[in-house]
Amino acid sequence: MKNRGKRIGMWLLALLPLLLVAILYTHLPDRVPMHWGLDGMVDRYGGKHELWLVAALGPLFALLFQFLPRMDPKKRSYEKFQRVYETIALLILGFLDIIMGTVLVEILRPGTLSIGRVIAALVGLLFVLLGNLMGKLKPNFFLGIRTPWTLSDPDVWNRSHRLGGALFVLTGLVTLFSALLLPEAVTFWILMGGVLLIVLITTVMSYLWYRQRKEP
Repeated sequence: MKNRGKRIGMWLLALLPLLLVAILYTHLPDRVPMHWGLDGMVDRYGGKHELWLVAALGPLFALLFQFLPRMDPKKRSYEKFQRVYETIALLILGFLDIIMGTVLVEILRPGTLSIGRVIAALVGLLFVLLGNLMGKLKPNFFLGIRTPWTLSDPDVWNRSHRLGGALFVLTGLVTLFSALLLPEAVTFWILMGGVLLIVLITTVMSYLWYRQRKEP
């Protein structure tokens, strides 16, 4: 990240889960819920030390976001969407922070939150936010819709990401409202179906748009 303020913000968000676990560790039971089923019920418990592994995802993602542009063969392209890249990094790290906070609340006060609904709603909101940014991404090997045809033609890349962004927003909104109104299992399959449709539609359309541009 080139923006010093955003880089500092990124690392603060990345380290926050570790700080929360450290502060609350002595107050946590020895065995804590680690996974919830589609019905919203806990289906796996683990030792509280496992929370350190979950919290460590933040710094891991921060390192990836910091070094991926340097490793990308299209690294010069990042200069064209640097602000969008930094915003995406902050959104994802903030998402991880909220998930960790939600899990800790449920551990300390079981039944306070419906984990399935909260996480599904957060994923829906994240999809909406990311969808509004997708159209601003430029060709690279790590973020976005990376098919052979989008990576081969900047125009196909742009058209595919405008379409993908709209589909992300639509899927996010449907998931968000489903999380509030429908059973957790139904919301899960709606989300999975939406993701599958996004992949299929953008892949097919990127191929068709590429063929159109290459036809004599």
